[in-house]
Amino acid sequence: MLVKNNINYILCSKCDLVMELSFLFVGNRASCPRCKSVLASNWLEPHKRHNVYALTTLFLLFLSNIFPFIDINIAGINNRIILSQISYTMINDGYTILATLFILFTQFIPICCIIIIFLLINPIKIPTKIKLILARMLFQLRNWIMVEIFMVGMFISLIKLTDYSNIKLQPSFLLWFLFCLLQLRLFQCIDRNWLWQYIKPMPKLIQKPIIGKSGLSQGLRSCPCCTAILPIIQNKCIRCGIVAGPRYKYSLQYTLALLITSIIFYIPANVMPIMITEIIGLEYPSNIINGIIILWNESYYFISLLIFACSIVVPVLKILSMGWLCWNAYGMGNNESQTMHSIYNFIKFIGRWSMIDMFVILILSSLLRMGTLIKIYPASGLLLFVLVVILTMMAEMNFDPRLIWDRINHNQRNYYLNGN
Repeated sequence: MLVKNNINYILCSKCDLVMELSFLFVGNRASCPRCKSVLASNWLEPHKRHNVYALTTLFLLFLSNIFPFIDINIAGINNRIILSQISYTMINDGYTILATLFILFTQFIPICCIIIIFLLINPIKIPTKIKLILARMLFQLRNWIMVEIFMVGMFISLIKLTDYSNIKLQPSFLLWFLFCLLQLRLFQCIDRNWLWQYIKPMPKLIQKPIIGKSGLSQGLRSCPCCTAILPIIQNKCIRCGIVAGPRYKYSLQYTLALLITSIIFYIPANVMPIMITEIIGLEYPSNIINGIIILWNESYYFISLLIFACSIVVPVLKILSMGWLCWNAYGMGNNESQTMHSIYNFIKFIGRWSMIDMFVILILSSLLRMGTLIKIYPASGLLLFVLVVILTMMAEMNFDPRLIWDRINHNQRNYYLNGN
């Protein structure tokens, strides 16, 4: 027999706890009492809010790409760049892969996500199947937006250049900064449950869930895409069409494989040069450690510590922590689910920030093009380092945090760990 609307029940996608949410005040968020993950939010007039943010961010992004971005003058030689010129410079120099990644992370993916949001939240006549595809794309692509990381990389580059050059910020710099802030706010306000409910209502439940227990113990699972509550035996979600199981299939195997691959690339990425500085025809290659030492010797203590943290500490910490999570999720070590979940959340937050090295080098290579006086080029080590960051991000995305909380039921946990 069907029970009341499924929207009143929430199955936490991070710890698998079943909860009931009957009412949420405007401007408030509901969080899981066990793992503290945000479950739902209720914004005042969400359609108007999201439309304003989406249209404004698109307009700011367009303007920031057509006006001058930065003027730099070194020893009487001037260089003015436009934001889009960074990628063009890399392509002309033969660094097509780095240029493609730069465009994807800072331009193409943000534009796609913002346009998708605009299409989904407005009463535009789009077939439901197309809407479902767009919504699935949105929540996959948003993990790869790195606009704010590029902005921090820009500030680091400008601080480094201030001592021996004259820098003038142009109009599009402010426009890009505003775009960065507004797109962060836009994605912060997008509630997954609200958006999917607007696209297509949740399916009815055939049994009444027991509040405070895991979904797995009740024969229920959460759709990893639209968060609908479904029976375990139902592989295909009748709401979004995604085929999935109660847990990510081969989650630990995929995660460990990606981690091992990232370790293989991490060693040469730190040994090989990531940047080449050419001064009056002489080339000076430098790897990550050399760059940090140079910054420290030049009294850029904060920047050197920041790059050391993002480029050395974060990747190592992420690899070790993800390995520890896999070990714990497999049933080894102490059963400290809350601690393990806090580690997972920390890794999820810091993982992308290792990309800051790539953005700093691409920015410097675009700004410092002063004829034969000074030039900066990316080196092969940078591509390997970017690959390490991407692999560790993919490892984190493939890890199912619900396995951390499944240790109370060893038989079911082992069954799903083996990919059934």
